[in-house]
Amino acid sequence: MVFLDFNLPNATTWFYLSLMLAVGLFFKFNRFFSLRNWDLLSLYLLVPGFLFLLRAYRIQPPPSTFDNPDHPEAKSLAMWGFIWLMAGSGCFFLRCMLDMTLVSRPSLVPNLNLSGLAWFAGAMFLCMVPVAIRTSEQYGDVGRKPSALISLEKSGTQIVEQGQQAAGNQPAEDGTAEFWVQRSMALLGQLAVVAALVMIGAIHFQSVRSGMAAGTFYLLLPYTAIYVGQAHHVLPAALLVWAVYCYRRPWLSGLLLGLASGSFFFPALTAPVWLSFYRRSGARRFLAWFLLGAGASLGLTALVLWSDGTLSKTLQLVLSLSELQPWRLTSLPSIWHGIHGAYRLPVFVLHLALVILTGFWPSPKDLGHVIALSAAVLIGIQFWYADQGGVYVLWYLPLLILLIFRPNLADRFPPPPSEALPWPSRLFVGFLGWVIRRIQPPEPAQTV
Repeated sequence: MVFLDFNLPNATTWFYLSLMLAVGLFFKFNRFFSLRNWDLLSLYLLVPGFLFLLRAYRIQPPPSTFDNPDHPEAKSLAMWGFIWLMAGSGCFFLRCMLDMTLVSRPSLVPNLNLSGLAWFAGAMFLCMVPVAIRTSEQYGDVGRKPSALISLEKSGTQIVEQGQQAAGNQPAEDGTAEFWVQRSMALLGQLAVVAALVMIGAIHFQSVRSGMAAGTFYLLLPYTAIYVGQAHHVLPAALLVWAVYCYRRPWLSGLLLGLASGSFFFPALTAPVWLSFYRRSGARRFLAWFLLGAGASLGLTALVLWSDGTLSKTLQLVLSLSELQPWRLTSLPSIWHGIHGAYRLPVFVLHLALVILTGFWPSPKDLGHVIALSAAVLIGIQFWYADQGGVYVLWYLPLLILLIFRPNLADRFPPPPSEALPWPSRLFVGFLGWVIRRIQPPEPAQTV
């Protein structure tokens, strides 16, 4: 039908359209040189790097982009793309550090009212659905998927196939069920991020319009469209941003961050920021539920892998990953391709020092510090991570958007400790006490 002949724009066209729409919706023309305007434009810094990479991968898909001598153009474009991404990530990192010194926070009121923003965000998300469905698989997944997500996708595929068999339909053998499970998880992750941004704006920023503007801007940025079907890019960010929303409940923030850390390695590096934030109130509850969530995620993943007979193989693979070992030479497509680990190791050490520093500075921390430092830690990973480091923008993009749209959060601290613990903490403490009583050896009998 003529009305269903809908063609999606390519990456370059969407870059220009997105930039024009963002300027029209959020740019304050009466304050041209304000920091918020430059923040708005700076979020498009990485797009040229992605265009270089997309062009290179169209010529020669990864991971052989750097190793194929027949396509020197692809290697040159990919290297320029990664250099651009590193430079843009450095600008983002400096902006997060600068945010620690800013006191005056003028409000960023969008040029469209709340109803118009809600309609625009809904229309944008509906447009993301065909993007996720019609995205080709010629490049495969960008970056390696964690074992937890692979196990979750496999379990979801088995449930779908069993449901089809129960309904009397024969499951397709061409991977259709797996494709729909992957795309559904990615779209649900995107929806969760947008919902969290709206809720944070409405509750913690005390402005529904700012929250809706943040969610709309997230959907409008080209990075969301590029990786709309990549669940391993967006699901950990969804858990992180919901942990920010639940900051007044340390146990819930700890549980969400623990689930993210047990499934994807990098959210664990933000734990010192959160522990320092809860130092005066709720640190023990946060840490206990963080360990519980991480342990549950790792345990379920190990159980699924053990049932498939691939647990030992997966452990050997994880221990041999060159992208996670900065002292090793890597052949993966990144700025560190073919470079000795002696050059990457100092970058990793500096990032590790930053992670440790966030556990002590500044003190005390408010919610604005948590958002800025968490984003800085996640951006810092891009500089030493050797599996296409720099492309994982969705890991920290929601936090960057919150950093731009947020008001002054100097009064947002953890709630004061209460005498009565919430019921999840009481349940967990009671269960822990029951386990200790069961494993504790009996007292020796008294000698008569």
